[in-house]
Amino acid sequence: MEPIIHEIKSWLLEAGEQIKASERQQLTIFEKTNRKDLVTNMDRTVQQFLVQKIAAFDPDARILAEEDGYNELTDLTGRVFIIDPIDGTLNFVMEGENFCIMLAMYENGVGQLGFIYDVMQEELYWGGRGIGVYQNDLQLSQPVNKTLEAGLLGMNGYLFAHNKFNIRTIGEKSMGVRITGCAGLEMIAMLKGNHIGYLSNLSPWDYAAGCVLLTEFGFFYSNMNGEQLAFHGRELFVAATPKAFQQIHSFLEI
Repeated sequence: MEPIIHEIKSWLLEAGEQIKASERQQLTIFEKTNRKDLVTNMDRTVQQFLVQKIAAFDPDARILAEEDGYNELTDLTGRVFIIDPIDGTLNFVMEGENFCIMLAMYENGVGQLGFIYDVMQEELYWGGRGIGVYQNDLQLSQPVNKTLEAGLLGMNGYLFAHNKFNIRTIGEKSMGVRITGCAGLEMIAMLKGNHIGYLSNLSPWDYAAGCVLLTEFGFFYSNMNGEQLAFHGRELFVAATPKAFQQIHSFLEI
């Protein structure tokens, strides 16, 4: 895995430099489903850059990505790279920070490598099956398996505000709710042991990289019914420490 890890790291760092060199005031911004669901020219530029790098490195690889017609695969057969070029585009546009680039590599449906790059903090969280989880060059320790009552919980703002599926009630049972608007940052918070879980409504490119790393650290994750994630379309997403995961599902109202 070392050669491909080295390659992917270099791609992400280069993509991050492209983003940092861009001028937010000169972004071309498009609405997708509504005024808060945005895509920019930089999302598309970064995705195209990563797609080209993958194709040159492994021409037989398949790609699942957020933009420009790459957003559906019928299955995960073979080697599949899953890309979110800018996770937290609204944060990128409005704040200029609190966004990530995410990339995962799956083989026949099994996550092998995951990368989450917090561009503005220049922190790359990466790892994979049997190799551990790292923050840049520092290997992280597996977080403590805390209960719901003992930790902070990341959440989707809309789900919390409208108490969808009893989620606000679950949040109130935790030590507190945090809302960042970026799935990648929520995954990082769990990997660092700062949060015990995350509930949201996500697409495959939002969770693929994080799930590889969460698996390595013994976190549980599923859809709202406790079933495996579909890797197709948007779905309700639950991830947490084993203890908190069981508690969360006991309070969910489907």
